[in-house]
Amino acid sequence: MIRAYRADDRDACLALFDGNSAPYFAPSERADFAHFLDHEAAAWGFQVAEQDGRIVGCGGMAIDAEERTAHLCWGMVERHLHRQGIGTALVRTRLDRAAEAGARAVRLDTSQHSRAFYERLGFVSEGVTANGYGPGLDRVDMVLIIGG
Repeated sequence: MIRAYRADDRDACLALFDGNSAPYFAPSERADFAHFLDHEAAAWGFQVAEQDGRIVGCGGMAIDAEERTAHLCWGMVERHLHRQGIGTALVRTRLDRAAEAGARAVRLDTSQHSRAFYERLGFVSEGVTANGYGPGLDRVDMVLIIGG
């Protein structure tokens, strides 16, 4: 089940981050994620995925109505549950919301370790910044066109 983030989900989301830190996130990003959860999650429509009453994934999205572009952020799934469809469900839910809001494109930045996942969903790379998140962790900017 995918639902809206609540403040009492904070610790579970931080545990997801910790479980995916190195190689998927730089450990130095944890403070940024905690700040996001405390101050920005509602504005980004942050959602969590639950399985058997436990939070096993999360992700957010903001829409720039003027540019008709959605931006995905902080998507992650409990590491031992990768490749079981949870991340795909989280992304597809956000893509549906973006389309309903009139977005024509969806953008995100991710590391080289998640690039293939997003490519399977139709995203294409617009550029790579070597070590963009830290040593050995490249930033990959990606886009998916969803409307004409």
